[in-house]
Amino acid sequence: MRIDMRSDTVTKPTEAMRKAMYEAEVGDDNPREDPTVLKLEEMAAERLGKEAAILVTSGTQGNQVAILSQTGRGDEIIVEAESHIVMLEGAAHAVLAGVQPRQVPGKRGVMNPDDVRAAIRPFIDPHYPKTAMICVENTHNFHGGCIVPQDNLKALREIAQEKGIRMHMDGARVFNAAIASGIPASEITQYVDTVQVCFTKGLGAPVGSILAGDAETINTARHWRKRLGGTLRQAGIVAAPMVVALNEMVDRLAEDHANAKFLAEGLANIEGIDIDASQIDTNMVYFKVSKEGMTEMDLLVACYHEGVLGGMLAPGSIRFVTHKDVNREEIQQALQVVSRLMKEKVTAS
Repeated sequence: MRIDMRSDTVTKPTEAMRKAMYEAEVGDDNPREDPTVLKLEEMAAERLGKEAAILVTSGTQGNQVAILSQTGRGDEIIVEAESHIVMLEGAAHAVLAGVQPRQVPGKRGVMNPDDVRAAIRPFIDPHYPKTAMICVENTHNFHGGCIVPQDNLKALREIAQEKGIRMHMDGARVFNAAIASGIPASEITQYVDTVQVCFTKGLGAPVGSILAGDAETINTARHWRKRLGGTLRQAGIVAAPMVVALNEMVDRLAEDHANAKFLAEGLANIEGIDIDASQIDTNMVYFKVSKEGMTEMDLLVACYHEGVLGGMLAPGSIRFVTHKDVNREEIQQALQVVSRLMKEKVTAS
């Protein structure tokens, strides 16, 4: 038995995706001659309510190209304190763009607009960097796949417009937010200048992300993508499964969310597991171990030996992520494993 819930990045491409890759009509994407890439970018821009879009190789590249295209060296970007951009991208914003982050702690990943306003530097003193961008993450990884509310995004947008600064969304899982909230992705992204969407997570494509925004910014992004070595040739082979993902894999994210809720409710019934199942917004389930003499790492390792794979991004919490390659029956099996391991620990104690 192997039930892999380390992340939704472990998803495998569907047969339809594999067939699309094989049959993809391709060209050279450098001079914009790949018809499948052009189709993907047009579809993605429309779905996200933006003028233009560009294929990038990864979510990290998409976020970094967005920063490079809208900031200058020595600028400052405002980010939620535990956002992917500062926690899991190898300090790329500092290495590549030469910007520093102003980390604003949020509540469940959501920054208070008053805190954001207070963090914006008055660019009248040479001691201060120029605040150039506000970055939001939706859904928020380290805070359990939570959704950033629309009124919060609207308030942040108003601040950004008032201060004349840009706003970027790390929307790696923005389609999860759209499906779970019942709000079209284009309505969620209306408040940001640029948005990055990853297709290799719940959408199941093997490679690729999209950066969308206004035409001028995306044109600048093409230059930065080239400088980073991200311009591909016959990239239609990469774009084809992403087209399938847009057409076939977005609505089914609801199944992942239902499975995550089922998993969380099952964990809540196991003695020694600490979780609030009401806080599960999408497809991520974070929980703690509350048994004396047993740590999260102890349980994680024991589960691994039983074929149930999870992760530990945040210290002191186990993360299980539901996705298309884990079904309800397998989740029930995983719950049985966790329950048995916890009972064995109780008995041993």
